[in-house]
Amino acid sequence: MAAVLVATACSGAAQQEKTMTTNGKTMVVFFSHAGDNYSVGNIEVGNTKIVADYISETTGAEQFEIVTHKYDGMAYTPLINLAQEEVRKGELPEYEGEIDLSQYDTVFIGGPVWWGTYPQVMFTFFKNHADDLRGKTVIPFTTHEGSGLANCVEDVRKAFPGANVTKGFSIYGHEVRTGKSKVEKWLKGLGY
Repeated sequence: MAAVLVATACSGAAQQEKTMTTNGKTMVVFFSHAGDNYSVGNIEVGNTKIVADYISETTGAEQFEIVTHKYDGMAYTPLINLAQEEVRKGELPEYEGEIDLSQYDTVFIGGPVWWGTYPQVMFTFFKNHADDLRGKTVIPFTTHEGSGLANCVEDVRKAFPGANVTKGFSIYGHEVRTGKSKVEKWLKGLGY
């Protein structure tokens, strides 16, 4: 079972279905888990946060971090067991803060993959903003340890049917600290 979550995110080259522009305001919305992580151990800054920072550095995008304290201090195995239970029950954990996405033209959405898709707290955010991204470009990104894209892109498309959702990008969690050039190459391919 742990192997299913060990593949903690989505993979693949960034590809677009429709033409997008890089003009206008850009936002990076993400969830990142610090603490005990597979393959990288106990970390102070989560893998996805590092990628979000690379995106902001390159694009000038603002950031909104989806924060919940539900997972604070949890060791890896109890965390993945809780994540599986949340998926099974369809739980939508609460998060802190809120954001108005209407002023942004492009929104990057990122997180790890827990049990084949983003963590359930991200689905809480998706539900709260289901109508906010109509006509906007949405670019999924993730960190992982072998899961590929899993269901991330499909789930974002379902959550935001009126948005231009790209195919997405991912990078291994254990590579993010030395993988800035991979993120920059992907962003260059998007026109940044």
